[in-house]
Amino acid sequence: MKRGRPRSEEARRAILDTALHLCARDGYRQVTIKSIADGAGVGRQTVYRWWPDKAQVLLDALIDLRERELPKRVWETDDPLRDVRQLLEVTFALTHEITGRALVGLLADAQDDPGLSKRLQDTVIGPRRDALREVLQRGVDNGVWQERVALPLVVDFAFGTMWYRMQHHHAPVDAKLAREITDAIGLMLGRRPDDAH
Repeated sequence: MKRGRPRSEEARRAILDTALHLCARDGYRQVTIKSIADGAGVGRQTVYRWWPDKAQVLLDALIDLRERELPKRVWETDDPLRDVRQLLEVTFALTHEITGRALVGLLADAQDDPGLSKRLQDTVIGPRRDALREVLQRGVDNGVWQERVALPLVVDFAFGTMWYRMQHHHAPVDAKLAREITDAIGLMLGRRPDDAH
């Protein structure tokens, strides 16, 4: 007889999904362990069994979402600049739809919490940077462009723009921004924007 997921795994997934949903809807500051537990249909002690506070719940929710969604949406082609644009479009879409308010809230809390800061860098921010850096490096290695600007600085430019807009709300983080950043990266590394399309 085929068995479903264990109840504890179902509860864990419900908690993670609920935390992200509440954060996207109500904002990071409004999310509490109680609201997460109520929304997931579990008791608060069930949440506390796995996480000490809401920051750790949301951080694990972001890690879980990245592991589930990014591999489905991103693939490698023979055009590294197209891959850059796709990676940014996927990242920006998830930021706009689900993860943006959680990321900004966690980043704010991390300013006074070195442990949270390190875990955020190691599990969420760092892997995104690494993924973009790998695509850029592949383009350099394949002779598509030259490293006229240091690749870590190019990565800072791409994600720094995203963070700045997320924090100040003066302009959207969307597919248009992904295309604009991709075109700018092409210029930085010696490729015309027209070649990216």
